[in-house]
Amino acid sequence: MNQLSLMVLPLLLTGIAAKGAGQDWKEFRGANGDGESSFSNVPLNWSDDSGNIEWKSDLPGLGWSSPTVSEGKIWLTTSIIETGELKVLSVDIQTGKILQDITVFKTKLGSIHKKNSHASPTAIIDGDLVFVHFGEHGTACLNQSGELKWQRRFSYGHAHGPGGSPVLFQNKLIISCDGGQSQFIVAVDKVTGKDLWKTPKKHIHPDRFSGGKMKPIAFSTPTLRRVGDTMEVVCAGADHIAGFDVDTGKENWWASYDGYSVVPRPVFHKDMVFYSSSYNSSVLYGLKLGGAGDLTPQVVWESRKAAPHNPTPIVVGDEIYSVSDRGIAQCIDAQTGEVHWQKRLSKAYSASPVVVNQRIYFQDETGGTIVLAAGTAGKELARNKISGRTLATPVPIQDGLLIRTDTALLRIGGDR
Repeated sequence: MNQLSLMVLPLLLTGIAAKGAGQDWKEFRGANGDGESSFSNVPLNWSDDSGNIEWKSDLPGLGWSSPTVSEGKIWLTTSIIETGELKVLSVDIQTGKILQDITVFKTKLGSIHKKNSHASPTAIIDGDLVFVHFGEHGTACLNQSGELKWQRRFSYGHAHGPGGSPVLFQNKLIISCDGGQSQFIVAVDKVTGKDLWKTPKKHIHPDRFSGGKMKPIAFSTPTLRRVGDTMEVVCAGADHIAGFDVDTGKENWWASYDGYSVVPRPVFHKDMVFYSSSYNSSVLYGLKLGGAGDLTPQVVWESRKAAPHNPTPIVVGDEIYSVSDRGIAQCIDAQTGEVHWQKRLSKAYSASPVVVNQRIYFQDETGGTIVLAAGTAGKELARNKISGRTLATPVPIQDGLLIRTDTALLRIGGDR
């Protein structure tokens, strides 16, 4: 492992030593799954040769899982294609040193999409437990000492490789499985790994099973939503989005569209949910929630020009922001669908935007990050560039930012 420290010894000895607490980011897109951070002093400017790169650590293999952070450790997954190993890594947040390198599964790794890896789903941290998911290659639970607690494998034909991350609610680890062979959502006991409930996905066009359309695959991470005194889990999949009772798996509602290989995670604002139909012709929808059964007639607005295939949109205030895979960003009124602005940022995007103190960070696939001020003006604040491919969503921390490339993990210090 190569570590790079650039004129930051005083900071390492004084500032970082006090940074271990209060930096937790325990699942994909943070505590609420919405990509919003309340951390302060997250950097605005950086580059390969800037003095605020506190460390850079080489990572084995390839993975596009986003970093998760808890109690001074960063958790990542990665895959070693040559040996078929699927690994969990823990990294010291202060120094970038790899503390643990644990092989969880060893299997034959098949072909994947060029934008994917065999370790794309993001780990979840819950106290002493770490949950990792590699699609149908396997799901596992470890403790933070690296002891394996349980392993599961769900067969569903994940096609282009593993995609969506699980979500955790109380004692349930919930996984959306949308493959070419079968489509279902399953909840397992977080302590034992045993099934608590399993519900088939419905509302998929029959042509997807007969060869008339592309297979009903999807790679979206579910989102939890409170409904009165209960919770439901909302999943976007092939041809529909649906809400399920988190305790029983019962389907509460759905809305239909034409789409497959769905990647963006559903996001919410007030009584609305926003989701993308992904491939082939992506449409971003705003659906008014309320009631049971088929809610398709309650779609309030659609946006087609800059809808994302892969990046999850983000809500800030009363606006929703998205970026298409081809680099067109837009700001839309969340309630009405009115487009405030559309603008080209760069050429290719897969990572989801994150927001920190009204700054929205849009990271492209080639090491670039453009920062815009939230609001209807679309004001650009900064353009940054580092070396490497960057398809994993970045993670803000107190006084810093974590960026994963195809070969390394970087900690960038806050503005000083």
